[in-house]
Amino acid sequence: MKIAMMTNNYKPFIGGVPISVERLAAGLRKMGHHVVVFAPYYEEQEEEENEVRFKVFFRRKSDGFSVPNSFDPKIERRFCEEDFDLIHVHHPMMIGDTARYLSWKYHVPLVFTYHTRYEQYLHYVGLSAFKGVMPFYLKKCMKSCDMVFAPTPLMKDYLEEVGIKSRVRVLPTGLLGDNFHPDEERSLRLRRELAGEKEYLFCTVARLAKEKNLEFLLQSMKIFKERHGSGFRLALIGEGPEKTELEKAVKRLGLENETVFVGKAPNQEIKNYCHAADAFLFSSLSETQGIVLLEAMAAGTPVIAVKATGVSDVVVNGKNGYMTEVSETEFAEKIMDVLDKKELKILSRGARQTAEQYKSGEIAGRASAAYAEAIMLRQIKEASRHNHRNQDVVYL
Repeated sequence: MKIAMMTNNYKPFIGGVPISVERLAAGLRKMGHHVVVFAPYYEEQEEEENEVRFKVFFRRKSDGFSVPNSFDPKIERRFCEEDFDLIHVHHPMMIGDTARYLSWKYHVPLVFTYHTRYEQYLHYVGLSAFKGVMPFYLKKCMKSCDMVFAPTPLMKDYLEEVGIKSRVRVLPTGLLGDNFHPDEERSLRLRRELAGEKEYLFCTVARLAKEKNLEFLLQSMKIFKERHGSGFRLALIGEGPEKTELEKAVKRLGLENETVFVGKAPNQEIKNYCHAADAFLFSSLSETQGIVLLEAMAAGTPVIAVKATGVSDVVVNGKNGYMTEVSETEFAEKIMDVLDKKELKILSRGARQTAEQYKSGEIAGRASAAYAEAIMLRQIKEASRHNHRNQDVVYL
């Protein structure tokens, strides 16, 4: 099968969608499928086979966020060079518009992955005023798709509840085999560097942005410190536009000696940071799957997270971690409770068992079967239209 994979952001930009695209493409190629990734150009990118890099209108230096030029004629030119069986697009806007156009013009089946609650990110492109109309826009976009992928069962339920008419299938982001094998020596060094003489090390991996709810996490750690003492350190792994504000919050809350801003870390290093920590803390309310939760679990690190979409599908209380309501006090108390009951080892085993269900080979197999179904649905639709047109012909 020849698959055109289209995205508005990709490596070396670090984010959930680039990781999902890269892993899915790799898994499909291992199965023998031909996958070409259409993605924006980055100055620091490494040239790789079967990639088409198109121009960008704008890129922010602080975090690499970009607005791609989905009108770049290179996209259609390169698309026409291959006889693709299917287009898999990962964003509704920009490259999403291009994907729908190419699907319509060349009669190629189209599938779309609903990765995130897009209305929560409109402020990055100056479109906050359109937050209310975003659901209607998304419904219109998905109407053009032969199939829609949701990363979790809860997101599938949400899409069907809001009236998405296209067929919806669950397709999470997969985990690489390497995610399950952290470097023990490297993890030990990281723990010494980050925790120092502190008894506990906690970590989180997130873009330092408002939608990740990190101020909530810091407020929770302040309560934890007041009630449990200062024998811990929190490692914040990631970069983003809110870094300066978060640094101010750390000082205001008196957490300078308990907080480390690690900065951006290569994706292959995340498993080592997670393995070095006693628990992975997660406060985001905007995830649809929360792939970092599964990466932490694959490294054997239990999760304590705020209950939200994307979290509820992964975290099982008492098995691989715990969920709390959006309460700083409850969150801090749950960390204390886990430590007091000495549950970390039990939760660690459960975390690995959960992660095993998300290996990328399994996910690629599910994607391949869904692609075949989408192609069949398009053929049925085209045949139905053809028959309908013939029935409209009046013979004299």
